[in-house]
Amino acid sequence: MHTGGFGKWTRRFEDERERRRAQGDPDWGRGATLHPAVWASVQRFQVGEDGDGANLVGKADEAGDGDYAQAVRLFVAEEQNHARLLARLLAAGHIPTLAGHWSDTIFVRLRRLMGLRMELLVLMIAEVVALRYYRALRDGTDDPLTSDVAGRILSDEQRHVPFHCERLHASLAELPRATRRPVMALWRLLLLTVALVVAADHGPALRRLGIGRLRFVADAAASSGAVVSAVLASRPDAWTSAG
Repeated sequence: MHTGGFGKWTRRFEDERERRRAQGDPDWGRGATLHPAVWASVQRFQVGEDGDGANLVGKADEAGDGDYAQAVRLFVAEEQNHARLLARLLAAGHIPTLAGHWSDTIFVRLRRLMGLRMELLVLMIAEVVALRYYRALRDGTDDPLTSDVAGRILSDEQRHVPFHCERLHASLAELPRATRRPVMALWRLLLLTVALVVAADHGPALRRLGIGRLRFVADAAASSGAVVSAVLASRPDAWTSAG
């Protein structure tokens, strides 16, 4: 399948990698202080960011677009950096990382069920939910180190979503036109379900961050509409951020 145009994404990821190198890490030495409920929430999100991405990379290679495959490798590297940043944040607060969490296990298994299209659809649910979570973490705490780390991750996620939208646009174009909207309607329903689960699981932390469960779910659902519009648009790069 021809998915031209991903060379620009490779350049964007590479430019961002160089910017991160020039910027350097946050000042871990200043430590971090958060409510126990927020620490527990960060622990679970750290698990979700961790992973080698080998399955996604393998499917990207099979898609036959070298630019896209390279961009995916750079995307995976950014996700691994998120896991590192969150691990360092936890260490700054003398909080251990978790070996695993049931929510991450379910997501990984779902992503591996079928081909690249299914993997990206499931991955995009996690990305859209993460947009709202990291915004809450950045804006809802008075801990400077936490706000710094969350802001850095949020900035990356805001690029990741349109990257995946562009690939999904090409992937859904292979399907009969009549099936595309039902597929994305089902995706929105699944995202709503996941957002409800996350809101229930992280409810105490979200309250500490100044956002209630229902508001979190409503905001994630609203962002999903921008994703559907971009994926189904006539142009593959049509994206208006709602995160």
